Amino acid sequence: MRCIFLDRTGQSGMIPLTPSPTIKESPPMRAFLAAAFALPFAVAALAASPEQALAPLAFEQIAPAGTKMPRFKVDAAWPAMPDDLLLGQVSGVAVGPDDSVWVVHRPHSLTATDTGLSESPAIAACCKPAPPVVRFAKDGRYLGGWGGADSAPTVDGVNQWPASLHGIFIDKSGSVWFGGNGKGDHVVMNYTPEGKYIRRFGRREKTGGNDATDQLGNPSDVNHSDGMVLISDGYVNRRVIGFDDRSNAYKGRWGAYGKPPSGPVLQGTFDQSHAVDPSRVADPKSAIFNSIVHCVVPTRDGHLYVCDRNNNRAQLFKREKDGGLTFVRDLAIAPETGGTHTVTDIAFSPDPEQTYLYVADMMNGRIWVLERKTHTILGAFGRIGRQAGQFTWLHSIDTDSAGNIYATEVNTGRRVQKLVFTGIE
Repeated sequence: MRCIFLDRTGQSGMIPLTPSPTIKESPPMRAFLAAAFALPFAVAALAASPEQALAPLAFEQIAPAGTKMPRFKVDAAWPAMPDDLLLGQVSGVAVGPDDSVWVVHRPHSLTATDTGLSESPAIAACCKPAPPVVRFAKDGRYLGGWGGADSAPTVDGVNQWPASLHGIFIDKSGSVWFGGNGKGDHVVMNYTPEGKYIRRFGRREKTGGNDATDQLGNPSDVNHSDGMVLISDGYVNRRVIGFDDRSNAYKGRWGAYGKPPSGPVLQGTFDQSHAVDPSRVADPKSAIFNSIVHCVVPTRDGHLYVCDRNNNRAQLFKREKDGGLTFVRDLAIAPETGGTHTVTDIAFSPDPEQTYLYVADMMNGRIWVLERKTHTILGAFGRIGRQAGQFTWLHSIDTDSAGNIYATEVNTGRRVQKLVFTGIE
């Protein structure tokens, strides 16, 4: 769907949209490093296309011997960042219609020892944070980035740029969407691919609980398709909420099993200690969503998966013509898992039938492979660790048109990896 909402005012209680100033591009690299260290220093050119460095992945086959399923290797050379830039926690990945790979990351998660080049005066030859929204070519070349408070509107004295970006989605027009789960981040933002503000849903520092129709609560993920903007709302609230993509009007809200959302909302500000709270016990048969409703991922055949992370499950819904959601089934993944729990994101093989379903499992550091039609678990690849093809706080996944998987990590993981599809075996 094309985004044509630059001048529209929200309806049904939606907050009026505010025009944005043109995004400010990053200034050239500061020249003070040479004086500080008596070393020559030039502006880093965009990274060239790297050669692949394929390595095997840990793999467990669960289906009977001889069952065919997708296989992958990790490209340890992907991506090729500019020499002076660094990614922090990478909290979202999405592949655009042109197969470019977009990520959002959290510059604030980097420390002064990571970003010595940004100190004044500089204390190291490298690095500085990459822009919050970054685009890569499929082959790993860095194509640029943008974002920050200068690109967002200010409403009643509150800048609407999220303090901690969370999730990213690229729609059919190439438009960029993301949310936030930092302090006061009760907003979903929509931008052009070049970084020009289009519109938002919700408003920073304003939240109203599961029953609010014009406010959000730390939204984790967003999808724009089939005339709807669907949001997993997410870290404070426990629901999915939908809006009409033309009028921005509220369309509905859903809890577990398609019932009205319920359960306590988070009081105060989410921080990562909440993600490992031992009192949050998973119940894959719970009548309500647990805290951290983490993804909304549609299929081509009119269904929607919702990640109920702290219940170690996804729920599958049918998308109705009127925009409603009808519950179909539960999908439990490693249901006895504790800690950060399992289902953080979902992606599909790129064939027309989306034959295979991939489920990111944060706590176990692996990606599960299922046959989508039957939801039979075929196997899993990856393991906890810090080497290529291993995962620490595995967070988000997506696939490109060739079947490659891109996977991101948060907390101390702080990277995006490319898993190269090698065939069905």
